[in-house]
This record gives sequence, C-alpha cells and structure tokens, in this order.
Amino acid sequence: MTARAVSIWGSTGSIGTQAVDVILTHPDRFRVVTLTAHANGRLLLEQAKKLRPATAVLTGPAGDSDFWKRAFRENGTELLLGREGLLEAASRGAEQTVLNALVGSVGLEATLAAIRAGVSIALANKEVLVMAGDLVMREIRGRGLSIIPVDSEHSAVFQCLQGEDPASIRRILLTASGGPFLRTPASELTSVTPAQALAHPNWNMGRKVTIDSATLANKGLEVIEARWLFAVPPERIEVIVHPKSIIHSMVEFADGSVKAQLGVPDMRIPIGHALSHPERLAHDFGRLDFTRCGPLEFLPPDTERFPALKMAYQALAAGGTATAVYNAADEEAVGLFLSGSAGFTDIPRLLEAALNGVPNTADPDLAGILEADRRTRDFVRRLASKRESAS
Repeated sequence: MTARAVSIWGSTGSIGTQAVDVILTHPDRFRVVTLTAHANGRLLLEQAKKLRPATAVLTGPAGDSDFWKRAFRENGTELLLGREGLLEAASRGAEQTVLNALVGSVGLEATLAAIRAGVSIALANKEVLVMAGDLVMREIRGRGLSIIPVDSEHSAVFQCLQGEDPASIRRILLTASGGPFLRTPASELTSVTPAQALAHPNWNMGRKVTIDSATLANKGLEVIEARWLFAVPPERIEVIVHPKSIIHSMVEFADGSVKAQLGVPDMRIPIGHALSHPERLAHDFGRLDFTRCGPLEFLPPDTERFPALKMAYQALAAGGTATAVYNAADEEAVGLFLSGSAGFTDIPRLLEAALNGVPNTADPDLAGILEADRRTRDFVRRLASKRESAS
C-alpha cells in the first residue's frame, strides 16, 4: 500500500509532537513531506532525522541561519526560513495532506496558499476558520478538496455525520470540560494565576488553548469553527459542559436520535483519524473502560462567569470581520495574561472592548481580514497599556 504524503505545520508544538508520535507508530503508512516550527530548531532537527522530510521551515528567529541550513542539509532536508519560507512550502502542493497545527492567526495565509495549490487540510489551527471561514470554505469547495477537523470536538461531530444527510441535523452539541475553574466562585477568578489556569484537568494541550479552555473562549472559537465546517447556523450549535471529557461531542437529528463519539481524552486519536481518513488505523493510545467511567455529568455553561463564550455568538451574529476581531483580541489578551501584564478576568473584558471598539468590515477579502487582525492587536495592546499605567 502506498504511504500517504503528510506535512506537519507546527510539528514541535503539542498537536505537532503528538502527530509525529502517530506517524512513528505507523511508519509504513505515512511519508512526511514538510515539517515546520517557529523557533525550536533543535527539536525540529531531531524530528527531521527520524522522518526525513524533503523540506523543513523555521518561521521564527533562527539565530545562525547558515548553521541550521547546513545541519538540515546533512540530513537531506532543505531548510526554509520565515513567513516567506512557510508560504513557499505551502505553495509547492503535491498530493498530500497538510496537518495545520500552527497556533493562532499565522496559519491563515499559508492555509489558503496550500488550498490554492490543491492540498487537502487536516485542521487543528481553528483560527483559520474563525478569522476567514466563509473565504476558506469557498476556496475548499471550489477546488473539490477536503478539510478534516482535528480538534476532538469537531472530529467527533465529523465522525457522527458520516453517512448522514446534513439536512437532517437538528443540533450540534459541542462538549466542554469546563476547565480548571468549573466550580470556582466568580470572586476568586480575579486572582487566578497562569500556573493555575494552565492546570487542565483532562487534556494535554498547548499553553494558549489551555488558557482558552479555562475562560471558555476555546469553546467560543469552536462554535465559530463548527458553523463553517458543518454549514450549520449558530442557533443550532450548542455547548454543554461535560467535565469528564468522555463524550467529545454529539449530533441530534430531526427524528430525535442523538449520536455521540466517545473515547479517552487523548489527542492522538483524532489526529490519527484525520490523517488516515477514511481508514481507521489500529493503535493503542488508550481504551475506555465503561465499568470505571462512573456517572457522566452534563451542565449548562455559565456565561456570566465565563462571558467569552457568549461573545463568540455575538461576533458570529455581527458577521464581517467581527470573528477575526474576536480571535485577535483573545490571542493578545491571553498573551498579556501569560506574561503577567493582565489578569485572568481581563481576558473577556479586553475581548468585549475590542468587539465594541474595532470597526467591523462587511464581506472582507483576505487583506481586510488581516487588517482587522492588525488593528485589533494594536487596540488591545494600547488598552492594556493604559489600564496598567492607570493602576
């Protein structure tokens, strides 16, 4: 059987390293074309030695670029640098699947370049559809390509919909763990530290998505992404808190039937599904023991304590560049919180201020979306700086 060609963007991050684990578990089934990282050149080189890609990309500060180029060349791998290097690698095309595990908005331009080169996408970088869902899905459909979700929730919905008529969907139910502060009183959230917010009870994820899980902004981003992935209006996408993260999401159909996808909370399972679809490769990343799961609890989300989720629906209703503003404001606010320049409860405050303060552009093209992204980041940084000076 011919090995499937795969590129991993963001291979040194949380999703990327788990994708490498999946591929090394099935070395006969995958052939790696490209690996990319931001600044972790040493880990990228280690991965390249194991996977032997034709191309690697370092998008961030490379230090001695000649040293790194020689090191990768000795492995038989061409090293490209910077944003231009990522776009060049994305544009080369080939019959492959790109696993986009980049963090934040950086993946949008490269994703569009890959789609225009005829590449199908396995998407873990939810910001791509949050910022430009309409534009990206039009490009995908116009070229007859596929986009397969990697997020556990969207992977669950994708699996539940196999063989179903999309017109029969009544509701998509995205499950949320509730994060580490599910039962924390609102009065205590003002003193939350980054270390506390990064202590997710179930999942091993990157820093940004873990903070988003704690604020429920991650679920807001997922609602926006689901709207575009599955062509379902926002009012038919609901969030339900399920603390054990056993059911990854559900779909209710017109006849009242509900399908759910269950599994242990291990991202290698949805990663493997996205890379091998429509096959299911055999691997042992954990099995559910239903006799030990205990009761499965479900709760409504508390949008008073965690208003970022409510704001995502507001951004969707506003349309235009509002969801790009939501995304950029969240990225900046989370970065400020992690650096100690903002508090935990400042994250939704900055989000709300950006949605109200940054002008919304209807029906934007890529340039308009990127401009909204830039203006939002400037807005949030200025506002945070003023608040810090005032305090």
